Formats: sequence, structure tokens, C-alpha cells
Amino acid sequence: MKATGIVRRIDELGRVVIPKEIRKTLRLSSGDPLEIYTDKDELLFKKYSPIRSIDGFADEFSAAMHDISGHGAAVCDTDAIVACHGGKEFTGKRVSSELERIMRDRRAIVINAADGGSPLNLTQDGERTVTAQVIAPVIDSGDCIGACVLFSFEEGARMRETDVKLAKMGADLLARRFAE
Repeated sequence: MKATGIVRRIDELGRVVIPKEIRKTLRLSSGDPLEIYTDKDELLFKKYSPIRSIDGFADEFSAAMHDISGHGAAVCDTDAIVACHGGKEFTGKRVSSELERIMRDRRAIVINAADGGSPLNLTQDGERTVTAQVIAPVIDSGDCIGACVLFSFEEGARMRETDVKLAKMGADLLARRFAE
């Protein structure tokens, strides 16, 4: 843990204000859920991610989507790629601002470079660009909690209607897992 040197007082209702600089750095917004951990005399707040809570399942899920589609497959929460097959170097990396925007818009998109589209960077570092992609946001109780992504690095690759349906079905299955 890194000390910030910032001290805040608890108000009469038990609230603590998290400084704007820290909220910006950690990409915390009003209404974001936080998990609270305690250890002896320490208190730790962590941004809650339901997708991250099913880490092993997300890995198996992305493997199955990869096997079925023949494309790279990833499951991400609103901050990072949680699991990925066919592009392992994406796992654990922060999602790009473009992918964040797609999740905020809550609409699935298909982009094929072969058809003149410009595929989005999946991660912030944008080290490796894809040539085709389907992004289907995972919506739980009206909130976007992540996305299912199918992608390809192959020149001339195209995402077909079956790929779109698979990504949307994957997003729906993940959402139903949290609705229970």
C-alpha cells in the first residue's frame, strides 16, 4: 500500500470524502460500489467488480467463446480485461477509453477493418491492434458491469452475424449470472 499523505475526518454520519485526485486516478465515479476490507486497525476500500468475483468462470467462459468462434475472446469489467483467450497479453490490462465509452453507451458494436471500419484499441496501451471485433456490454439491473469481446488479428477477418449473436449471448449469460 502507498501512503498519500492525505488525511480526512469522518463526519457525523460516518462519511469520508475521497479526494478528487484519487477518484480520478482510480476512475471512481459517484455511485460506484466499493468493497470494504478490514485487517486489525486498517481499513481498505476497493472498487467492486462483480465480473472479477467470478475470475475462474470468466476464464473458462472466454476459453469456450474462443473455441466456438475461432476468434480471440475476452471478458472484461469496466476497468480491465479479466480473462482472455487468443490474445493472452490483454489479460489484466486496463481497458481503453474507447472500450469504456462503448460499455457506457450500452450497445453492442461490430467493426471490421476489411469493410472500411476502424477497430478500437481494447487496452489503454494499444500495443496490438485488432482487425475485427464485436463488443457486447454486460448489463445487470440497468448498469454496465463489463463486456464480452470477440476479436481477430488476421488481415481481412470479418465478424459475422453468428459472432455477433455469440457475443450478445455471452453478455446475456453473464448478466443472468449476477441477476440471480
